[in-house]
Amino acid sequence: MRKEDKSIIIEQIAKTLGEYSAIYLTETTGLNAEKTSNLRRACNAAGIKLLVVKNTLLHKAMEASETDYSGLYPALKGSTSLMLSNTGNAPAKLIKDFCKKDDKLPALKGAFVEECPYLGADQLDVLASIKSKNELIGDIIGLLQSPAKNVISALQSSGNKLHGILETLSNKE
Repeated sequence: MRKEDKSIIIEQIAKTLGEYSAIYLTETTGLNAEKTSNLRRACNAAGIKLLVVKNTLLHKAMEASETDYSGLYPALKGSTSLMLSNTGNAPAKLIKDFCKKDDKLPALKGAFVEECPYLGADQLDVLASIKSKNELIGDIIGLLQSPAKNVISALQSSGNKLHGILETLSNKE
């Protein structure tokens, strides 16, 4: 490959990395064609972009990027597939589900989620439990609505009691 071609590919990879907030490095070499096809379909359905890249090109693209990906450099060994998503836990959940059905592949080598690097397959459960931005917003809205709902229900129930007492007193006269 010519040097000009490599620089174009590095620029494209760096641009692609900048478009996503969650980057997962996985090992998919042991998957046969059918399982690889199933993995690609599952990624497309979950809104995850799956790319196979050379480690040296990915390393140079990470260095060229404005974000500090240096925590992922040790994971750039062997064959590497990139899973890119804007939902931090989506690739981890997909990997866990896919591993339940099949083998131990795809195996997590490392991830960069919410500006934090995670290395090793043992981090998969931690990554799967990370809540996305939308989930956190939903939790906060639920917490904010809870006290208001309690006040409204207390006012409604006490209003019904007061109405019943007044009605009983008016009937006695």
